[in-house]
Amino acid sequence: MRWFRGGAGKRQVDHDPDRRQALLDEVRERFGVHVPQRFPEQARAVAELLTGDDGLAVAATILQQYADAAYADLVSQVRPGYPLDRRNYRPLWSAAGSQLRWQLFALPGGFHPYVQVAGAVAAVGGQARRIVRVTDPRPLLSHLFEVLDLLLDGWEFARVRVDTDAASLAVTLITAARDLNAELDDPPPLPPPVRELMRRNRTIDVYATTDNRIAGTFNPGKTMREALLA
Repeated sequence: MRWFRGGAGKRQVDHDPDRRQALLDEVRERFGVHVPQRFPEQARAVAELLTGDDGLAVAATILQQYADAAYADLVSQVRPGYPLDRRNYRPLWSAAGSQLRWQLFALPGGFHPYVQVAGAVAAVGGQARRIVRVTDPRPLLSHLFEVLDLLLDGWEFARVRVDTDAASLAVTLITAARDLNAELDDPPPLPPPVRELMRRNRTIDVYATTDNRIAGTFNPGKTMREALLA
């Protein structure tokens, strides 16, 4: 059973589990760092592949598996006594950042943040009206915000280089969350890390992907305010 907006309660959505598994395997194996193609081009190809009910269900699965893998990785690193909350990773990174490894590029599961994850996020945002008919949108929205939190924490606490691919993923996550929120009759409150960062006005230098040149700037707080408080 799947939740969707419109007042009809629940609806059974037909699906093909074999098709979904085959599509998930294709996205995992056909794209990634082993492919001689720029990450943005691969992400667009992933998004184009993840259409229709089965494609959107796979997009949601990619985000869930990626967020679960990131959480499990941090659980394996954190010593007792440190705060670990999937709704807000910022206290953990603030308290123990020097002892943690930021591993969003090397999580188990075979998904790269700038390729499969970025493509899945774009698919969700571009088909938000339909995806609320395919899957429960609230866990999906939580996963979007969770990946955004992890991404921005890496920039602030783990000194992760912010390049155009990283900034593009952040913007795509924010706009997808906005579009999915718009399809909910009663959207949940924004999570604590989003509310915290929206109170800031910090501009970050964004580097070109292939060299050490500054290609532009990005203000996460301003971008989130404009997208999520409109």
